[in-house]
This record gives sequence, structure tokens and C-alpha cells, in this order.
Amino acid sequence: MNSEDENIPLSATPIPDSYTQDDDQLRKMVANYYIEYASYVIQDRAIPDVDDGLKPVQRRILHCLNAIDDGRFNRVASAIGDTMHYHPHGDQSIGDALVVLANKEYFIEKQGNFGNIFTGDRAAAPRYIECRLTQLARDTMFSKEITEFVPSYDGRSQEPVCLPAKIPALLMLGSDGIAVGMTTTIFPHNFNELIDAEIALLNGEQPEPLYPDFLQGGIMDVSEYDDGRGRIRVRARIEPDGDKKIVIREIPPNTNTEKLLESIEDAAKKGKLKIASIVDYTTNAVAIEITLARGVYAEETIRELYAYTNCEVSINSVLRVIKNDVPVEMTVSEVLARNVEKLKEYLTKELEIEREKLEKLFHEKTLAQIFIENRIYKRIEKCETIEAIFKETRKGLEAHVDKLRRPITDDDIEKLLQIPIRRISLFDIRKNEQELAKILQDMQTIADNLAHIERYAISYLTGIKEKYGSLYPRRTEIAQLDTVKARDIARRDVKVYHDKVNNFLGTNVKASAKDASPVVCTEFDKLVLLRNDGSCRVIQVPEKEYIGPTKYVMVANRSQVYSIIYQDKVSGTWYAKRFRIGQFMLNKEYHIIPEDCIIKELYTNDGVVIEFQLVANRRRSCSSVKVDFKDIALRSRDARGFRVTVYQVEKINVLDRGRQADPNAPEEEEATDLPEQQPNGTPSPDGQPAENAQPEEAQPSEENAQPDKPKLKKRIDEDSPFFLE
Repeated sequence: MNSEDENIPLSATPIPDSYTQDDDQLRKMVANYYIEYASYVIQDRAIPDVDDGLKPVQRRILHCLNAIDDGRFNRVASAIGDTMHYHPHGDQSIGDALVVLANKEYFIEKQGNFGNIFTGDRAAAPRYIECRLTQLARDTMFSKEITEFVPSYDGRSQEPVCLPAKIPALLMLGSDGIAVGMTTTIFPHNFNELIDAEIALLNGEQPEPLYPDFLQGGIMDVSEYDDGRGRIRVRARIEPDGDKKIVIREIPPNTNTEKLLESIEDAAKKGKLKIASIVDYTTNAVAIEITLARGVYAEETIRELYAYTNCEVSINSVLRVIKNDVPVEMTVSEVLARNVEKLKEYLTKELEIEREKLEKLFHEKTLAQIFIENRIYKRIEKCETIEAIFKETRKGLEAHVDKLRRPITDDDIEKLLQIPIRRISLFDIRKNEQELAKILQDMQTIADNLAHIERYAISYLTGIKEKYGSLYPRRTEIAQLDTVKARDIARRDVKVYHDKVNNFLGTNVKASAKDASPVVCTEFDKLVLLRNDGSCRVIQVPEKEYIGPTKYVMVANRSQVYSIIYQDKVSGTWYAKRFRIGQFMLNKEYHIIPEDCIIKELYTNDGVVIEFQLVANRRRSCSSVKVDFKDIALRSRDARGFRVTVYQVEKINVLDRGRQADPNAPEEEEATDLPEQQPNGTPSPDGQPAENAQPEEAQPSEENAQPDKPKLKKRIDEDSPFFLE
């Protein structure tokens, strides 16, 4: 970042009156320093390079291990000390990075306690553990002749800009990093599958989709994994051991047995699981044994473990890398294609370097044979000056230039003149010619490989897979996992008590003996609170909450049909209504009956049949009104009900209590626009009373009523037993 850049945006805060030129310079300086810091963290610390898959500290560790590699183990503390010559940070960060890289098992071989990725245990102190490069790292990650070097942070050493990785190290290792304003989460993939995919690309074919593979194993659903983007779900591998015991054999990534046990114990304390005991036997392999409580079986507990604990985790992938010194977001396919191109580039450079070496060797051997076979060394015996020696030697060699592949230089003559007499006397012309023929054959092979670099790369990758593929089998199983929703398997054992005296509701409420039984529900349920005046609201299951005078407390169910009888307190008219509380907002108050009305009865069963026992009146032909709720149309939550009777009711009898609603039965359609039928037979629009309809208090009382006339009696008979729309 250039300090003279004038286009850096300054703070958007208003400039005070006391603003000076010095303030402007200070703002620019802070902006510059922040950008430089952010760039450093992104490029030199947190985000890996797309070509070798390494962060700078990891690259420096491998470079140092390669520099001191003699095939034997080296103490980690020594490797950390060497790396500090290149890494401008503390030894703790280097040691942690080395342990993480070693535990990925590809490039660093371990000896001693490097911690445990299953239990989360930390590694021993660096002075007690040892490491060295794996043979895979030696074969695929280093080639000094094609590696670009730059000065280290203090200028005393040279460090590689990027290691010439000939395998897709980024996708093999995976990576996590948090930088300024960006993060990266790259999943590790299977070694053999990556090599097969590169071979397919080199053959011009479309490779099979690549999916992550974790050292911890587990079972993985990749239905939402889009070529390095999206997310995956990973489950622990849980095996039933009889009906009363289960064993966890593998765990998801990004967790360990300690965290897993904490989540299981927490779920058990909250009542989501019922277990008798849990024991962790994990060493080099995961083994967590869970003994189940009485009356609980393995199959249901396994589903509860997936729903309530870290036995199932979802992980999002963000494949962000450094490409050509710039952070970019890529896909797995793009990274793999880039690695294939780099592989061809590295192999081409190595072949060209090898060809140059063979060319040089061929030239030297040919000159030596000409020099010795033609006794050119005899021609310089009488030369008295070095110039004469060079001149005579060149003159003797020029007679045989047709055997050479390039012109003769003074350096060539210098080397010839340094050949000892012993070598000249023991020189084997036939053997030398055989070696020259072998060199020409090798050069021809190299030329053929350069002309067919894809074929050569395939051969190289095939050899690498045959040599190392058996060491890295797939550990994470790919499967289509069913979604275990905690709501679906939640235990219905949450008891909600209603204190009708003090008007409190909740799981931590002490209700009196005369209060009704508790409402039994799950932790995910909502509760419907319904008052006598028809005000209704829906709430979460509380621990303890004041709800005011409330008559009904029920578990909310969008498909539940409620049947109510309510009365208009002004006119005395009785109404029947069936409705559902479908869509709702939590804690918002709704009204299911009109104002000045009161709910008398509520039923939740289907097919309830009741009878209104009317106050006795000899002038009325009927003494009761029967209401079969299945004949009453379903109305919306806010609509008025259907009028039943205008007469005084002495008692309401339940003739048929109906049956519990079938959740799988098809839902009825709501009738929300039917006009209410008035006593005079005139329908009113929108369910409102007709203009000529008299209110209940204006109706003639039964005591003062005139003797029934035939016509009036006929009207009453027509209106009985109740009025429906």
C-alpha cells in the first residue's frame, strides 16, 4: 500500500471547526496503517495460498524441516527455533501450527504425544516430542531448483514464496482462518479422490464430485454442499449395543469427546435425554458408552442425541484463498483446475532442468572422449604459455565439432585441462559411448514427455497414488441423512401449572389442589390463553408469568378446531361457533367473539352434541334446543358465530362428547361470508343484525306475553330449534 495514495477514504464524521492540516495527515496515516495491517493479516497470517495450500507459518515450518532433514527425527523445540529465523512471531504460535499440521498426517511424521484430535488433549511440551518430514512431503512438496525465494523478514535468510506442491495440498489439508473482514473455512478432502479427479482433468474428462473427508470419520450429508460452498451435516457414528446401551464410535469434526460429553450431559439435565450413565473410553479411537434409563430404548435415544447434542453438527464452507497475492473466493473445481495447471508447470520446469543437465553432461563426456581418444593432450606438451595451451586444445577439438551439440567455450577447455593423468590412462571409450547413448535416450524420453506433458503428469500422479494411496482411505461416510427435528421427537413431559387464584402460569408455578391438572406439553409448544370475554393470545411456555384472569389454557395447534357457546350479555342471545386459531403473532391479543359477549362453554373434540334446556314456558312449543356442532360451518377466528336461541337457558347438557380430532383428517374450509339469519327471516349483510330486528331486551318477556297465535307459533316452530345462516 503506497503512503502517497490520496484516494483513501477518510472518516465520514463531521469535521469540527478546529480541524487543521495536522488532523488531515493523522487521519490519512491511521487509514494507511490500518490497510497495511489488514493486508498483512490476510495475506501473511490467516488465509492459505491456493497453490501449496499453506499459510506462511506452515510453509516456513516445512521449509526448515526440509533444510535439516537427514531422515531422522528432530526435536520439535529445535524445529521451532529454526523457524523463528523466518517467522516474525513467537515460538508458541509456531509450535501450535506445527502440531496442527502434524496431526493432519500428510507432511509431518510424529513421535511422542502430539495431543489427541478426538479428546481435545493438548500436545506435550516441544522439548519432549519429535518430528520429521514424511516421504510424501519429500517427494511432492520440495524442488529447490524451481522454487522462488525472497529475503526473510530480517534479511538474513532466504525463504520460499510458495512451495512447488505437485499434489492438491490445499484440498487435502483443509484450513480455517479469521482475518480482518473475512474468514475462510476449507474442508479437507480425500487424497485418493483428489488424485483421481486430477487424472480425470488431465484426460479431458469431467471428474466425479469431490466431497469432504475428515480424520474424525462420522456420517456426512452433502446434499447442500455446492462444490466447496454451502454447508454439510455430519453425524457421529452411534451403534446400539442391545436395547439398553449405545456406543459412540466416531464423532463429527470441529468437536471432541469432551465437548460432546458436555452437550449430552446438558441435554440430560434439561430432560431432553434419559440416560443412566455415560463413560468415555476414548484413546486412539472414540468409544463413548451410554447406558439408558429404564423404559428408554436405543433407537429413540439415538435420534434424540442427533437432535439435542453435538452428535450432529452443520458446518458452512467458505473457500477463500490467496491467489496471485489477492484474496479470492473459489470453488473446489476451480482450485483443482489451478492445481493441475501448476502441476504441469512444475513438471515442465523440472523436465527442462533435467534436459539441460543431460545436455551439459553429454557435452562434457563427448569433449572428454574427443580429448582423450584423439590424444589432444599430447599437442599441448610443448606449449609454454596458457594462451598457447588453450589455442592448441581448441584447434584439436574443432576438427570434431560435428560430434558436439553446442559450441566449445573456454570453460569447457578449462575442465578438459583439469582431467588427471590417472583418469586419462584408465579411460574406457566403450563405456563412455554406452553412457552417451544412455544420455541421448534419456534426452529423447524427456523431449517426448515435454511434448506430451498431460500423459507424463498422469503417470506421475498414478505413481504417487500407488505408493501412498493405501495410507489415506476415506474415513467419513457419505449418506443421505434424514432430518431429525427436535420439535418432532420432543418428549411431552413439560408440565405447565395454572394458579387461578394469583393468575400465574408456568413450569415453576405452584398451583393449589383445587386447580385443574397441569397442561402437559413439549418445550417447543405454544400456549393459547382464552378469557371469558373472548380475548385470546398465544405465548411461549413460560417458567413463571402473570397472565391475568384466564379461564382456558390450552396447547396451541393450528389445525385444532374449537367449538364454543357464547352469550350476548346485552340481548341475552346465545351463539355457537366453530373456528381455528391459525396464523398468529406471539403475545398479540385477538378477539374471537364480539364485545359485550361472554364465553359459556368450550369444546375441543369433534362431533360434540349439546342440548339447551330452556326455561319452562307453557306458551312455547319446545322446551329444548339441540346443537350438533358438526352441522355448524367452520368460521374464521374473528367472525361472529351462529345464533342458537334468544330464549333464556336453564341448563346446557352434553349429549355426545364427540371424539378427539384426527390430525390426518382433511381440514374443513372456513365459511366467513355467510350472513346471519335473524328471527324474522331477513338475512343481514356481513353477519350484522337487520335494521328491523329487535334487541334481546326489547323482546316480550315470557310472563307478559300474549297467548300464542297460530301464525306466531308457526314462526317459532320454523325458527326452532336454532337459527343458522
